[in-house]
Amino acid sequence: MNYLIDILLIALGAALINNFVLYYFVGICPFIGVSRKVSMAVGMGAAVTFVITIAAFISWIITTFVLMPGAPLTRMAAGIFMSAEAAKGVDLTILSYIVYIFAISSSVQFVEMYVRRFFPMLYKAFGVFLPLITTNCAILFACLTIMSNVVGAENPADRWDLGRALTLAFFGGVGFTIAIVIMAGIREELELCDVPKPFRGAAITLVVGGILAMAFMGFTGVDTGLREAMTSTPAAAETETTSTETSSLSSDEQILSQWEGNHNFFLPQLENVTKLVRKILFLARPEGGSSMPNTATTDNVAPKQYLKCDRRLEQTCLG
Repeated sequence: MNYLIDILLIALGAALINNFVLYYFVGICPFIGVSRKVSMAVGMGAAVTFVITIAAFISWIITTFVLMPGAPLTRMAAGIFMSAEAAKGVDLTILSYIVYIFAISSSVQFVEMYVRRFFPMLYKAFGVFLPLITTNCAILFACLTIMSNVVGAENPADRWDLGRALTLAFFGGVGFTIAIVIMAGIREELELCDVPKPFRGAAITLVVGGILAMAFMGFTGVDTGLREAMTSTPAAAETETTSTETSSLSSDEQILSQWEGNHNFFLPQLENVTKLVRKILFLARPEGGSSMPNTATTDNVAPKQYLKCDRRLEQTCLG
């Protein structure tokens, strides 16, 4: 039961809670470069998921049987040149970066040959981005995370097995696909919008990526709550419910006082943000008129339109 809970939490964490792109900020290059169209984003996400799973499989085998201290193959080879006791302490994890890069490169080459043979149109659509999966740091990050949970575990019972490693890799690729597809959908919609000139191109893409990262922060703590819910006994849950009912009044008072404190703190900050947005809206307009189509373009009319927009924004933010 605990093993299944670990698998579920690893999968949920890699896909949503600790998303590789939006939480650890790895794999940003393809996230920005291949997210112009949803079709290409889906293909890139599938390719990265496939490559990261194969690379994780290879890296776990190499780490367990070659790199970690006391690995069977390393101990057998070192036993030829030194005593058995000294052979147990041989640690080759210093070679992990080189070994993992070779494993990722071979995996990418295999995927490239497969896609070129069976999906030539998709291969042409990828262009140079498919070989660039070799330098996708999200794949290397997954391999290093697996190594830290295999080599860095103090208790041998806590070491990750192959199932946990493949779960992290596969659902890490799923999380990458979710992030890049969402970004591609938003960028397709942005092509139909009138984006101010200073924010066009990479600027608005990075702003949207930051907003998505803040949105995914809403999943924080879900894994802890699920673990507590699935591992707590009924007696403990009943005791917790009783104690919660007895302290409901005091907790409500604490929440009310905390809300009042947050309100007094955030209101001045919100006013500052409103002023900043007003300045950005005014400065982002082209010279001689508004940035919106079909509006007046004289210097006297455009500031009035922005002033109305500013007042509506201020009324919306400050109630």
